[in-house]
Amino acid sequence: MISQFYRRYSVAILWLVGLSFPWLFHQSEQMRSNNDIETWLPRETPVRLLYEEFKQDFGAEEIIVVGLPRESADPALVEAFAGRMERLKGIRLCWTPDRMTARMREFGVEEQAARDRLDGLLTSKSGDLIGVVAMLSEAGVKDRSQVVDEIKQTLAYCQLPLDAVALTGAPVIVTELDRLGSQKSSRQFFLLTCGISLCLLYYSFGHWGLSLAVLGTALWGIFLNQTVMVMLGGEMNFIMGSLSVMVMIFTLSIAVHVVSYYDSNRKEGLAEPLAAAVMESWNPCMLSTLTTLLGLVSLNVSTILPVSQFGYAAACGSIVALIVGLGVTPALLTVMPECTVRSVRYQINFREWGAGVAAHRWSLLTGSAILLGMTAMGILQLEPSINPTEFLPRKSKVLADLHKIETDLTNIDSIEAVVDLGSEKLAFMDQLQKVRLIEAKIAAHPGVRHTLSLASFFPEELPENTMAAARILGHAKSYSGEEGLISGGQRLWRISARIRHDANLSPVDVLNQLTEQLAEDPVHFTGLTPLLKNAQQEIFDGFWQSFTAACLTISIVMILSLRSIVAGVIAMIPNIIPIWLVFGGVGFLGMPVDIGMMMTGSIALGISVDCTFHFLVKYQAAYNQGATSKEAVLQALEHSGEPMLDSTLISALGMLALCFSSFAPTARFGCLMAAQMTASLLGELVLLPAMLCCRPGRRSDLETKPTSEELKNEFSNEQKIDSETIETAEVGPEIHPFPAEMPSVPRRIRAAR
Repeated sequence: MISQFYRRYSVAILWLVGLSFPWLFHQSEQMRSNNDIETWLPRETPVRLLYEEFKQDFGAEEIIVVGLPRESADPALVEAFAGRMERLKGIRLCWTPDRMTARMREFGVEEQAARDRLDGLLTSKSGDLIGVVAMLSEAGVKDRSQVVDEIKQTLAYCQLPLDAVALTGAPVIVTELDRLGSQKSSRQFFLLTCGISLCLLYYSFGHWGLSLAVLGTALWGIFLNQTVMVMLGGEMNFIMGSLSVMVMIFTLSIAVHVVSYYDSNRKEGLAEPLAAAVMESWNPCMLSTLTTLLGLVSLNVSTILPVSQFGYAAACGSIVALIVGLGVTPALLTVMPECTVRSVRYQINFREWGAGVAAHRWSLLTGSAILLGMTAMGILQLEPSINPTEFLPRKSKVLADLHKIETDLTNIDSIEAVVDLGSEKLAFMDQLQKVRLIEAKIAAHPGVRHTLSLASFFPEELPENTMAAARILGHAKSYSGEEGLISGGQRLWRISARIRHDANLSPVDVLNQLTEQLAEDPVHFTGLTPLLKNAQQEIFDGFWQSFTAACLTISIVMILSLRSIVAGVIAMIPNIIPIWLVFGGVGFLGMPVDIGMMMTGSIALGISVDCTFHFLVKYQAAYNQGATSKEAVLQALEHSGEPMLDSTLISALGMLALCFSSFAPTARFGCLMAAQMTASLLGELVLLPAMLCCRPGRRSDLETKPTSEELKNEFSNEQKIDSETIETAEVGPEIHPFPAEMPSVPRRIRAAR
């Protein structure tokens, strides 16, 4: 029935794929990028809700810092540039050194004192840079890339060369991440993946036509998956950049198994080799897709939005891969039935391989246990990281500008302290003094570089002249807080603390220490930087939760499909150990684990189980037909070893191509996935066969009827009888020449009787 279906509809299926290819490609290109930092923050958590409340009170926190070279930027040009920036739709306020000095002088600060306060904030101590700070409006936050482009255009209009200007801030970094994580930017290494996959397919099939056709259908599946995501409102982010490669290896893995089984059946002379190949692939492919789905959907336990989005998108991609690999590949084989003859290539004798594993199984398992114990120490040393600046290429101008600004002017990382004076009616000067005391405590912390609040604009002491003091207070009472420093009718005061980059004190450490030191004061802390740092723990917890959920659900599927708890556990161990070994190595090397790397455990587990199912299906069939456990292992390796090796190599090398990406999260994701896929060969070709060879024989095997020679040798220690008596014992239960009372008759002889 299967062969008849494909003989009738194969051409129509392939025409449908070919004609829809351009439309799907166009639709997939419509997916927009979104690498907003806020999407990386935990959802619906108390710290996130506190940050949202802060934004409602004081406006958007995001700023852009422009460092202008002093030699080419006189004060008039700086003011002209700031004025043009302030007229941009996405900018609500601009600060320059002269503007901030003028505001401080309005409040009674001496000019020299005002200049000193700006030193290291808007003017560099080296004298090389002049800082201009632009605060984004709500419209600017919604379209950061447009604001950044308009600022660059304004610099060009003012004849300030962009190469000499340092431009940084969260909007600039997010815009660069959008560019690096876009489909256009990832196209180069994706084409490299396609080239590697094509070469490996030709190595497996030995025919360029079939290799190109299988790769083409895989690309069609990728564009189909992306089109579905566009229709569902999905967005491209730095994690989604690896989705295309994952869908490709899902599809090619299934296609390699189908073609391999078809080729084997055709060489064995089966009347319907295609139908047999599809039926042979159906059960393991369905089960492996189910386990892959469970591994990917388990990512939804994370409170980080991009992680859960990737889980759903990749799960959809695994379903598309099943449809393409198991549904379209047979159509290609029907159209090109003679194109599966493989070229001359080096082939492993998997039967000999299995015999070697069986002979040394205890040594292999002992060595694996020792290696597992050693890498356990590395697992304990894993540390998460979610610093967006680490995602930028080392030679990126955005990263160079960030370091230049932080060295000469100010740090971008900040902690926002909100002082709540409550409903108590205090005089303005009393409010000012109370905030100033809290600000002094914050500024005294060794992890704080400098602070800024409304109190920074006032003199240390009011002038003795009554008229001058009244004028200053009049300015203060009329102050509306347009700079985002006070809110709620002067009830809420904001203190912005810039954090030093110190290896001994992270922003989280500074935040925790400040929270403890100011526990008795009416102040709470928030801001984007501490939220990002606190999100690291959420990511780490989500990693273990998703991996545990994937292990449990996939184990249940294994147990149900194999109908044995012991067999299900045995099947899971060789898939978990390679992941354990890779993450243990990462911990030993001291590599920080970012948001993309955290997902690889669940994903790699779901993928590696694919080959395990193909192996176990053949093993179980041979074992149920009466083969010993060792012989069943040899038959399974001989049947499934080659497609398992080919599909794993395609997956690993396809992922390895991601390492050439200039976008750090994509490169790290690819490297770790390639390492885990390569390590999975250890589980599939070594650990799993070794463990199954240790499986005890069935009772029926132990109680098989012995030969006459065995009976003679075994019975000689119990009772002296001649060979004629033994031969009589073999005849059957009708003749019983043994004495009625016989002490201590061995079990095997009793069975013979």
